[in-house]
Amino acid sequence: MQIGIDIRSLLSHERTGVAEYTFGLLAALFARDDINTYILFSNARGSVADVLPARSFSNVQYIHTRYPNKIFHLSTALFRQPKIDRLITHQQKKDIPIDIFFSPNLNFTAISPKVKHVLTIHDLSFEYFPDCYTPKQRLWHSLLQPKKQCHEAAIIFTPSQNTKRDVVEYYQISEDRVHVLPPGLSSSMQAFGMSSPEDVQKKYQLPKNFILFVGTIEPRKNIVALLEGFAQAKKQYPNLFDDCACVIAGAKGWKNTSILSRMRQSPDIRFLGYVDSQEKAALYALARVFVYPSLYEGFGFPVLEAMASGTPVITSARSSLPEVAGDAAYFVNPMNSEEITRGLARLFQERAWASALGIKGKQRAQEFTWQKTAQQFLGHIARLKERV
Repeated sequence: MQIGIDIRSLLSHERTGVAEYTFGLLAALFARDDINTYILFSNARGSVADVLPARSFSNVQYIHTRYPNKIFHLSTALFRQPKIDRLITHQQKKDIPIDIFFSPNLNFTAISPKVKHVLTIHDLSFEYFPDCYTPKQRLWHSLLQPKKQCHEAAIIFTPSQNTKRDVVEYYQISEDRVHVLPPGLSSSMQAFGMSSPEDVQKKYQLPKNFILFVGTIEPRKNIVALLEGFAQAKKQYPNLFDDCACVIAGAKGWKNTSILSRMRQSPDIRFLGYVDSQEKAALYALARVFVYPSLYEGFGFPVLEAMASGTPVITSARSSLPEVAGDAAYFVNPMNSEEITRGLARLFQERAWASALGIKGKQRAQEFTWQKTAQQFLGHIARLKERV
């Protein structure tokens, strides 16, 4: 089969969850599958360096176009042109049709009717929490027509059962067309991909004891609840948290003015900004506790990464997060900062229990592998091809 794949999410220098998903899945697919042909499509005005270890695989090739993205997106939204599969065959200068086009995330996508579209929906936060997005982002999602894309797709993948339920119920999609494809653990979370914890601690001048949050700085991540819970912990339990800081790492997202202002109000809050995957792994290893009070997640990569590092996790008892963490995390109502305070106090007071939770989390994280994800992906693709 000729499988086209959209890799536009990999063009950003700051890799978020969608890019981690795309990179991890494709790297595992290329290592496993030498039968299908993969054509990786990207579009940007400038030249693009290789973003995947694809050159060493004879069945993988890049197709890159250089249309201005605004024109490309507008033309796709209004006229359903250009057809990406035709762009690929034109660039290849071969009359070999694309059988399947895989979109690892929602994007402006138009393909010919004969091509089977396989689409990943990571979450429906833009539907359930529109206030967490800017007007421009809401317009962008509206122009994408996600419901229409879902109804036209041959297969929809979701990273969790929770997201599958959301897609089925919100967009009224038949359950048998939506398949859960849990992602794997990023290779950067393995020990060999980690920066020296000591070097990272020295670089950012971090104290010995700190709690950690990793994620984009935007309203849905509910960082203010963490800051309030931490402030109350320092007030109510001064002996436990006197020398403790709260470290926030992540790219600046949107609608974050009040969040950044709140962080600047306390010398005990350390905002590091975006950190690369190696430094991120070191931060997980250094942290006493990882806290992720998100309002809604399609999966929750940071929770999985923290558990893989053996760090005790406090996270929301909402959306997909209990599904990911199992019984290996301390769950809280993310709207109640007092529950975050109690969780922090218990994990700091009961060191043996915190250590046991960290061990349980590490065991839980090992269940998520990209090799397993790639195998499931290929199984679904093979069954789809049989129906063509």
